[in-house]
Amino acid sequence: MTDSSGSSALVDFSNQLAASVAHAARSVVAVHARSRLASTGVHWRDGLIVTTDATVRRDEGITVTLPDGRNVPATIQGRDASSDLAVLRVEAAGLPAAELGEPADLKPGHIVLALARLDASGPRVSFGAVSAVGGPWRTWKGAEYERLIQSGLALYPGFGGGPLVDAAGHIHGINSGGLSRQFATTIPRLSVERVLAHLVNQGYVPRGWLGIAMQPVHLSSQVRDTLALEKTAGLLILGLEHDGPAAKSGLFVGDIIIGVDGHDVAEPDDVARAISGETVGRTLAFDVVRGGTRARVDVTIGERPRGGERGRQRGERHSRGHR
Repeated sequence: MTDSSGSSALVDFSNQLAASVAHAARSVVAVHARSRLASTGVHWRDGLIVTTDATVRRDEGITVTLPDGRNVPATIQGRDASSDLAVLRVEAAGLPAAELGEPADLKPGHIVLALARLDASGPRVSFGAVSAVGGPWRTWKGAEYERLIQSGLALYPGFGGGPLVDAAGHIHGINSGGLSRQFATTIPRLSVERVLAHLVNQGYVPRGWLGIAMQPVHLSSQVRDTLALEKTAGLLILGLEHDGPAAKSGLFVGDIIIGVDGHDVAEPDDVARAISGETVGRTLAFDVVRGGTRARVDVTIGERPRGGERGRQRGERHSRGHR
């Protein structure tokens, strides 16, 4: 026998989730940018549709299905494989913009929904809970995200590019199936807005570049004692591109980098975080060990060459088949 009050609470909860889906789905569209299966996108603002780069497999002939069933043409505003985001532009008067949630409000255990739209038949939904949130992290493709959001949601085919929605119907980011094989990973709202701004204003996302090859090394006790260093590791420079920013600024093969801009570094990712796109053109102080002495080298950060070849060689361009 079922308790009537418990049954009523469950029905109320179910109805609330359905209302949240309906609310968020007003800005969720189907993106037809690959053969066979559509993917999902979110009308972020001002005719700009955000989706995942991996699901946009052609540059022309793209259309979008709106919540009212209309099909409208879309053009690519910009795309960034490293962050797995693409921005499309559409002319769709009256299409509501995404209602965004506050990042700090989302916590482990909160009920969340993944939304998708594949055609004119209405939204599709996956149900789960936030499994982890955390601070800044770097993807295997080289992008830096302001916040980690992982959940137990199932991202079915076509769900890539769709929103993560909380129980109140607020959107917290874009779901990607290409960032983790174990968990549904969400590109957080602040990261989406940062990449969106770059793609709208510049057409691409600038990233810092040094033109350097390096590997972690242990600092011997003799070096640490001589230089009064507490740190035990650094990054040995193995090679420099002749015309790269590091070589032009005076770094040499054999230097051991132990700090950048006042922050200790012991792994290549530490340097990558220090030279984000916002540092392009800036001069940062590199603390190095050179020939048994300590030196400071002021390095002007360059902009990573565009065109994709360098990124593909490092594995940043990934297989475009993610949900």
